Amino acid sequence: QLQFVESGGALVQPGGSLRLSCVATGVRLDDYAIGWFRQALGKEREGLLCISNRGRSTNYAPSVKGRFTISRDNAKNTVYLQMDSLNSEDTGIYFCAEQIYGSSCPERARGFTSWGRGTQVTVSS
Repeated sequence: QLQFVESGGALVQPGGSLRLSCVATGVRLDDYAIGWFRQALGKEREGLLCISNRGRSTNYAPSVKGRFTISRDNAKNTVYLQMDSLNSEDTGIYFCAEQIYGSSCPERARGFTSWGRGTQVTVSS
């Protein structure tokens, strides 16, 4: 059974950077598209980025374009989210999930499942 474990969240000052990791257990990620999402307190979960099994990325959130980058290392069964120029609006719990419809990323952040518990990112001075 596929399970994700997210890590790397922390308290960081505005303008800082973090790299989140999403490690999969139970299944090889080679054939899956993986997405990163976040949920701020009191808000709905928001899709951020997706990466296909071949490494092609799709952006779902204009607010992170140019600041966040998704990547993957299939040998380590891990997907990463590099976050730069962080601001207070980036505060939230960050999750990864698999795309259930195939190895490519959909145009919209739909059809994702196998959610991990998430990792908390807090941007504050």
